[in-house]
Amino acid sequence: MYRTRGTLLGVVAAVAAAGLLAGCGDEESTATSTPTLSTPAAAPSASSAPASPAESQAPAPEGEAPAPEQPAEPEAPPVEPERPAPVPPEATESGQLGEKEQTFVDELGKQGVTPSSPDIALSIGNYVCQGVAAGTSDADMATFVNAMAGSDPSFDPAKMPVEQAGQIYINTAKAHYC
Repeated sequence: MYRTRGTLLGVVAAVAAAGLLAGCGDEESTATSTPTLSTPAAAPSASSAPASPAESQAPAPEGEAPAPEQPAEPEAPPVEPERPAPVPPEATESGQLGEKEQTFVDELGKQGVTPSSPDIALSIGNYVCQGVAAGTSDADMATFVNAMAGSDPSFDPAKMPVEQAGQIYINTAKAHYC
């Protein structure tokens, strides 16, 4: 019984909130509906002279609200995401690879696996080396290596299956990176 009351009160509160929010739409809908409601009310009662000053006061707050200026502010954030360029950092990182890391990436390329970034290949290689040091079998590592290899943006499943790419990563890391 308490659940029913709670649910009922929740539904009533949600409907009331929806009604209030619907009534508080943008300022244009409120401004349009206010004169429309006042005009029919003013037409039947000719003695509503004080209502005219009230009506003239209503447009003043509407004119003060800077609604057009607020949409101008969100234009600034789209400019910020356009500034960073991810391509130059990747190019400089590949120049900072050590001999062992560069050999590993080159051997992957010879095997037909070209990672989009050396960082991806090195992350997979580090995972394989940690697994080898911990005594993890290739089959146990393959699940995560396949997932990491398949998530590389440059991986093309039409060229080779993800399992084959994962096995290439494991074999190459064992031979040239660990």
